[in-house]
Amino acid sequence: MKYLKAVIKETLRLHPPVPLSGFRESSEDIKIDRYDINAHTQVIVNAWAIQRDPKIWRDPENFNPERFLNDLSYIDFKGQHFQLIPFGSGRRGCPGISLGIITIEFALAKLIYEFNWTLPNGREGGTLDVEESWGVSVRRQNPLIVIATPNV
Repeated sequence: MKYLKAVIKETLRLHPPVPLSGFRESSEDIKIDRYDINAHTQVIVNAWAIQRDPKIWRDPENFNPERFLNDLSYIDFKGQHFQLIPFGSGRRGCPGISLGIITIEFALAKLIYEFNWTLPNGREGGTLDVEESWGVSVRRQNPLIVIATPNV
């Protein structure tokens, strides 16, 4: 289950369900890096860009769940570590995060345990198409086609 949780974290890092947060308003004048942000300015947080920032993540474009097993095992996506915010953070973070993550962990573990998965037409070692379509939320551009064979 530790590795499964690391896979889920890495998946949410690379493919956040909502890449751009809703509008936020700054409550006071602030300077972030070299940018001055005035009070009452509307701000949108780009979680997709933060979670792929090479200043924060080593080799950010590669899928590497092991990063969450070693050096970065302390990082969680519940909004306290701002380098991983697929569900937002603070008071306006997703209220259903706990239920959603538990459901994903259980369903994914059950699917992995109960079935062997292969690509169609006997393709071995092929790569999956992970192209995304953008909108209010992110979704696959093309359907996932795999063959599930029950474990006996």
